[in-house]
Amino acid sequence: MLEDYRLPLSITAGAVLGLGCVVLYYALTRQVSATAGATPGRRAVSSRTSRRRGQQALAGVLVGVVVLVVTRWVVLAVVLGALVAFWDRAFGGARQERAAIGRIEGLAGWIEALRDTIAGAVGLEQAIPATAVNAAPSIRPSLNLLVDRLRVREPLPDALMKFSEDLDDPSADLVVAALILNARLRGPGLRDVLSALASSARDELDVRRRVESSRRSTRRSVQVVVGVIVGVAALLVVFNRTYVEPYGSLEGQLVLAGVLGVFGLSILWLRRLSGVAEPERFLITPGMASPSSVITAAPTMARRDA
Repeated sequence: MLEDYRLPLSITAGAVLGLGCVVLYYALTRQVSATAGATPGRRAVSSRTSRRRGQQALAGVLVGVVVLVVTRWVVLAVVLGALVAFWDRAFGGARQERAAIGRIEGLAGWIEALRDTIAGAVGLEQAIPATAVNAAPSIRPSLNLLVDRLRVREPLPDALMKFSEDLDDPSADLVVAALILNARLRGPGLRDVLSALASSARDELDVRRRVESSRRSTRRSVQVVVGVIVGVAALLVVFNRTYVEPYGSLEGQLVLAGVLGVFGLSILWLRRLSGVAEPERFLITPGMASPSSVITAAPTMARRDA
């Protein structure tokens, strides 16, 4: 019976392989075009991300081809290839959360250093380069870009807006908004505002560390479950082909697609449980517009600083 479906399966396998190559090319070219108009810091991060995802997509295509050659199961080849290609997006929550925690920690330290430097009657234009030298590695590249923009006489509000785009973090938007308001209005009270922002960042850091610690076990359980299931299935395919032979037919492939679909939905559900929902940024301006819109959108803070 398997011989009757060998030609259709081969044609389908060739179509899936060609579609995978097209999707890989489209994903890589889309990543490059999307970062063309971004700031230098964002382009560097996007370039590393797109390069890593491109490598994973290529590895997914290769895994799919190998699985297809060994098992002749189109559904299994597609699912395992997609699992490898999207591994970081399905199981990479821990890395993203650690990066966010490191960014908040570095931001809190920089706010405190900026507050202490401003206390010595130093302006923002002088305090920012002085504090960028000893900043945390998580925010130092973005701070160095900010310092470079100030050295070429770019207006401070515009440079700060690009700094917020480089960091791409909701917590950083609060700090940048306060700095932009002070740079535009030159009102008193910046030191008190920075103290409050530093305290808020420290509180958020403590909460996110506790959440990360509690959800680490959930992520590990998901990885263990996926590893055990994939390992057992691989052993059955290699060492007990008679047991899994019914999956070689067309009906078996349809049943396998349903089983793997339910399994994938459960993994996505567990991934959602182990993730952290972040608030949206509010300093996003289309086309990097002038930060005067930030002043208009925050009259309460403007009156407080004035």
